Amino acid sequence: MMKVILHDLDQLYSERLLNKCDAIVEADGKYAPCQGCFGCWVKHPAECSMKDKLQRTCRILGRADELIIITKNLYGSYSTNIKNVMDRTIGFSTPLCTYREWEMHHTLRYGKHSLLKVLVYGDITEQEKATFTYMAKRNAINDGYKASEVLFFDSASEAEHAV
Repeated sequence: MMKVILHDLDQLYSERLLNKCDAIVEADGKYAPCQGCFGCWVKHPAECSMKDKLQRTCRILGRADELIIITKNLYGSYSTNIKNVMDRTIGFSTPLCTYREWEMHHTLRYGKHSLLKVLVYGDITEQEKATFTYMAKRNAINDGYKASEVLFFDSASEAEHAV
């Protein structure tokens, strides 16, 4: 069972979190946003054509049985850096479609996963919590996770300890 942590925290957190997982992906903004070329779907499956630190992130996140995302709340959604990483990982699915939970979704390149767990920190309203919970549930279905869980914290340090 592979456990991966994707976070928007600084590198000190990565060093502390490394012993709690198999791989860490830092959403630090030091990479290009997705260009929408779909090369990771068809030209070179699960590998981005851009030669930066996220080039093989599709493979890491695609193989994660449990994905833990630590993100700052941004109006009831992921932080910009987390969203950019997630956009760059469309290649862990294929361009083909199938039905999951009575809805059409892309076929998974790496099969089903167990848990998508999102740890949200920062100020957040009740409406934003509802939006975040719904979005994580939809992301879990789309990405082939059997379950999703969203927890809210006042600070990044509190979220770190919940891993």
